[in-house]
Amino acid sequence: MDKTETGQLSRRRLLLAGGATALATAVPGVAALPRSQVPAWDEQVDVLVAGSGAGGTCAALEARRAGASVLLLESLTMPGGSSALSGGVVYAGGGTALQRALKVTDTPEAMFNFLLRAGSPNQPRDKIQLYCEQSPEHFAWLVAQGVAYTEKLTLAKGLPMGDESLYFSGNEQAWPARDLAQPAPRGHVPGVSGMNGGRALMEVLHRQLGSAGVRPRTGVAVKQLVLESDGRVSGAVVETSAGRQYLGARRGVVLACGGFIHNRRMLAQHAPQLARCAVPWGGAGDQGEGINMGIAAGAASLRMNEGFAVAPVYPPENSIAAILINASGQRFISEDSYHAVIGHAIAYEQQGKAWLITDQGSSYQGVQDNFPLAATSNNIGGLAEHLALPRGALQNTVAYYNRYASKGEDPMFRKSPEYLRPLQGPPYKAWNIAVDKAFFPAHTLGGLATDLDGAVINSFGETIPGLYAVGRTAAGIPSAPYIASGLSLGDATFFGRRAGQAVAGRR
Repeated sequence: MDKTETGQLSRRRLLLAGGATALATAVPGVAALPRSQVPAWDEQVDVLVAGSGAGGTCAALEARRAGASVLLLESLTMPGGSSALSGGVVYAGGGTALQRALKVTDTPEAMFNFLLRAGSPNQPRDKIQLYCEQSPEHFAWLVAQGVAYTEKLTLAKGLPMGDESLYFSGNEQAWPARDLAQPAPRGHVPGVSGMNGGRALMEVLHRQLGSAGVRPRTGVAVKQLVLESDGRVSGAVVETSAGRQYLGARRGVVLACGGFIHNRRMLAQHAPQLARCAVPWGGAGDQGEGINMGIAAGAASLRMNEGFAVAPVYPPENSIAAILINASGQRFISEDSYHAVIGHAIAYEQQGKAWLITDQGSSYQGVQDNFPLAATSNNIGGLAEHLALPRGALQNTVAYYNRYASKGEDPMFRKSPEYLRPLQGPPYKAWNIAVDKAFFPAHTLGGLATDLDGAVINSFGETIPGLYAVGRTAAGIPSAPYIASGLSLGDATFFGRRAGQAVAGRR
């Protein structure tokens, strides 16, 4: 609300009245620009969307279908953002049509329990609950747009490289998650071979967008939001090859500019653990500009230190029989955990250092270029010496592990029995899984605070009129540790739809 019931200025308006003029500048990217400094709108529409990834595309599509005129802007020359580069996995459950067709039993309650109890304590409970309750409908919406899924389930670990469309995409079957919620496969991926699901998904969504009469305008970078005197966001300053333009948005602006994994300054400031990771994973447009523009307009930000870091120790699955150790020569996690949960433990809890200890049966047999080989020996003591581990630590770790693995037990981390056996049979090898030495992709998850409809919230808990944020520009469902592939795309598409409806006045 702009005013209280007594007509007094709200805290947001009071701040704007006292400081906006002094802080404002016509230099893009520094602060929000007062409307009084806009000479004239070069173009005006109902809804302006910045970013053409999954969140922005779904917002633009639903806003247009609600009757609003929409302008979708993309700073790069190709639309699609990080979503088009992804595996295309949408985490969905609670009894989707695909789950039912494949005789998979799942409920919204089981999905909710997994996401809430197996993940971070900092998660947005209200968003998770809504997403779980409406997950079957959201999957049906994706199918209705033309996203093709096959009625095929795979139980193999990792993203399907065939045309299977349903799999366990996260930590559901690993301990302790499997004891906290009934496991179910919830990774829904378009039925295309290879790492092409994201491209297939975005091609469908952009085709629907074109049918609705919206074409992404590429090579246009949104640099600054425009504020009215009452604090409402009414447009943006953009940069094109022809120079600066002022674009008006009668109903609002949706920021869908991605995260900030390619902004080294922001990473060092907010997420130093991710800054150390070897591979910034995301589109080149993930520079944090949407987040910074929102903050400049008064938005609050949440969980900016959080992200996901991936340590792909599998496939092949035989490597899961190996053990992961830290700099103290001790195990710290179950090796059958989802690779982003393993990556989180290494990046955030083990100072970025870890090794995978393999024997003859668990070693990589083919070409392995994800992790450098740190040491090889005919005995465990030789590995320990090469790695300069504390005296006797690795030997004790392996002896303890082998003692119980021979009985089919793992008292410390309860690795699934199918991957559990003693380490025995040289050569023994140590693979360096340090965040700065291995293939260690990372992406950011923190962003602007938003409500259930994507409206951006300031530090006083008030919504900023006319401003919405979705995808990784917002702090949504995904949090650290990132416990399942597809949470980011699921969040972006679902809340992108809601934001589009809200900004157009449908909600």
